[in-house]
Amino acid sequence: MKYISTRGNVSKIGFIDTVLMGLATDGGLLVPEKIPQISAEKLQAMSQLTYQELAYEIISYYVDGEIPENELKELIEKSYGTFRHSEVTPVQKVKDNMYVLELFHGPTFAFKDVALQFLGNLYSYIAKKTGVTINIVGATSGDTGASAIEGVRGKEGIRICILHPHGKVSKVQELQMTTVHDESVLNLAIKGTFDDGQRIIKELFADLEFKNKYHLRAINSINFARILAQTVYYFYAYFQVAKEKDINSLNFSVPTGNFGDIFAGYLAKRMGLPVGKLIVATNENNILERFIKDGVYQPGEFRSTYSPSMDIQVASNFERYLYYLLDENPEAVTAVMDQFKSEGKIAVNEEQLRQVKGDFAAYGVEGEECLNTISKYYAETNYLLDPHTSCGVAAYETCNDSSEVCVTLATAHPAKFNESIERCDIEQTFPEQINQLFDKPQYLEVVEAVNDEIVRKLEKHFSSSPLNVK
Repeated sequence: MKYISTRGNVSKIGFIDTVLMGLATDGGLLVPEKIPQISAEKLQAMSQLTYQELAYEIISYYVDGEIPENELKELIEKSYGTFRHSEVTPVQKVKDNMYVLELFHGPTFAFKDVALQFLGNLYSYIAKKTGVTINIVGATSGDTGASAIEGVRGKEGIRICILHPHGKVSKVQELQMTTVHDESVLNLAIKGTFDDGQRIIKELFADLEFKNKYHLRAINSINFARILAQTVYYFYAYFQVAKEKDINSLNFSVPTGNFGDIFAGYLAKRMGLPVGKLIVATNENNILERFIKDGVYQPGEFRSTYSPSMDIQVASNFERYLYYLLDENPEAVTAVMDQFKSEGKIAVNEEQLRQVKGDFAAYGVEGEECLNTISKYYAETNYLLDPHTSCGVAAYETCNDSSEVCVTLATAHPAKFNESIERCDIEQTFPEQINQLFDKPQYLEVVEAVNDEIVRKLEKHFSSSPLNVK
């Protein structure tokens, strides 16, 4: 298994080099040269596996022997041993033909833990095996930051810096990041939006001299290992539903802002999983909905919403999908991305739009509909949705035929977004791990969303006394 860039100037690198590179050196995103194909017979054999066993089977296709079998199994066991539920990502039936896939049983109560516990342990493994320096930088709209910090804190030879939009994440999300007191962790609250942070991170990675000098590594979903780890739970959900329902295919409704989680589902489908519709659920920041319906990808005005983790206008994983939409033609991808940089929009032709509509459905959920959906499901089923999952459920109700079976990805525990839950006049009980956060001091620096200031902070953080690698 080799990896290539969507823009064509990085080719045939291995899995570990792909993890370390993060963003391709030509500015593109790394994808597998060929997507592994899993036969119906193999799927049947995989259907009885535990989550950890299934993760090993799927990840092995992409690691392709670079990590010895016993070491990869140990890495996976360590990654998912931190989850509070024995199934890691259990499926819950909410009503007929409607399920939720609970992705919030990890250390920070968010779906990002599924990928970032794995990536954190993978980085630690690589650091110990090779002696390479691991200095991680990432931007977050809320959940990635806490999950990334939890995934790497205390691990030998790793430092991390996370940018988050000041005042634009939930209080619990902020506390999960900023109450960590560790010399290896730097939290920067930028005066701007997540898109500002994401732009800065991409520009830092594109500065190859700076990237190489400070050994920058990516924790955002530009790192293919993130996508790979998330692909596993689509297979797991399908197998769990198929055990109690006779299904030929399964729809998924996915709350998404950065297109990573939904792309993992797209990858699972291309691998051979019988996925029907992939429903893209967004909020008022609905660039993805507009693209899927009209074929025009153009950022609009940023809106702060009740589902802040999806308050994103420029989806960093969108380029991976474009690569497949444009028939895996890196020259075409480069031309389109250059056009986006200069003109601020991408428009596809009618034939391509038909393909997009064949791959995805989409629905943008307004604020009141998000809250009303939380209230409705709590009253009718006693199941409490967080606001992002609520957007997924509202999109399911709009885009899913009643005869089709659908799983909505429950991306966070509702305790992480109590501001929205309180607006529904619902009082919830916080898990003790979250309750404890409110009594802890915070460690963060508020900075302008400009590259120079971020660079100065990173140079200071990454140049401090080295961390020993054992």
